[in-house]
Amino acid sequence: MDKNLTFLAKTFYGFEPLLEKELRSLGAREIKPGNRLVTFKGDLGFLYKANLALRTALKILMPIHRFAAADEEMLYQAIYRFPWEDYLSHEQSFAIDSVVLGDRFTHSLYVTQKTKDAIVDRFRKQFGKRPSVDTQRPDLQIHLHIQDRQATLSLDSSGASLHKRGYRFATNIAPINEVLAAGLILHSGWDGSTDFFDPMCGSGTILIEAAMLAANIPANINREEFAFERWTNWDPDLFETIRESLLKKIVSPSIQITGSDKAPSAVRKALENVAHANLEAFVTIARKDFFHTQKESEGPLHLLTNPPYGERLEGDIDQLYENIGNTFKKEYPNTQAWMITSNMEAMKSIGLRPSRKIKLFNGKLESRLLHFPIYAGTKKIHKHTNES
Repeated sequence: MDKNLTFLAKTFYGFEPLLEKELRSLGAREIKPGNRLVTFKGDLGFLYKANLALRTALKILMPIHRFAAADEEMLYQAIYRFPWEDYLSHEQSFAIDSVVLGDRFTHSLYVTQKTKDAIVDRFRKQFGKRPSVDTQRPDLQIHLHIQDRQATLSLDSSGASLHKRGYRFATNIAPINEVLAAGLILHSGWDGSTDFFDPMCGSGTILIEAAMLAANIPANINREEFAFERWTNWDPDLFETIRESLLKKIVSPSIQITGSDKAPSAVRKALENVAHANLEAFVTIARKDFFHTQKESEGPLHLLTNPPYGERLEGDIDQLYENIGNTFKKEYPNTQAWMITSNMEAMKSIGLRPSRKIKLFNGKLESRLLHFPIYAGTKKIHKHTNES
């Protein structure tokens, strides 16, 4: 297969620089960040590698056709003339995901139907038979993006979103997305060289992503399947070679990765998920109330947590955030403390000035990732503020 293929990796707002850096470290070429996406070039093996290893990608698409579509007839004809038989047989199934922007096409479902008709009509004329539509588990997932009169057809190489790592079986209310958790860790600058702690760990997602990063474990090694495994050019031997190469780079972290939560159900679920990820040797979780804890070592600590934002909290959110700030100051010297919240008002109650505020989104909630460097001795907090 062509060694100079173009791919498009989707990600969250604010994660583009992280994804760009990941792709560069994996060996991608001609990397170009965009809005919630990064394009890059590589071969089929690199596509397999990217799906297995990228921590901050949500999906990886392979554009296969770009064309002008000023109206529905131009759209139909362009898709009808495309050689779909190179990617799909009449015995297979397909599904279409359409995104339309601009005023020429305004209904994505109509565009999806028109695209489906064109593909089916081509197969009927060429072979007298047609592939079926399967929206649940298609052999070929087609993505159509139309902006004004410019259309792009792509193949979805990932299938289910890459945040579905395959290790999380038990969840609490509103669990943090795995890609978001990995991005928070990377944004915080943690490189696995210092102890890591999540004091409100919920179902353990941040801890698991931290352990996988520290051990250099491919992010999606636990996934059962990728969409490219049903492509006509699927090369299982090449995939296994790529997979084995990545597995050989796994290391054993020499630092401590620990978590806690005051809810017994959360601790139980977190332990289950850690076990499913085969990370029991690297992650320790205990039932504790953060506000009655102290830093357990004198060395540097990296703390990252996702506390309640107030949407589902019973009680005083301002008091909760004040307690977080007090615990940081009094009990966690020599700590790089990070937390994400969407509650801009409550975060004023922390009583500490963040050295950084990074704008992100947790789902649809506009949030801030806050950094509080806590120093030992009388200098409790670095005063410099940097909004990014």
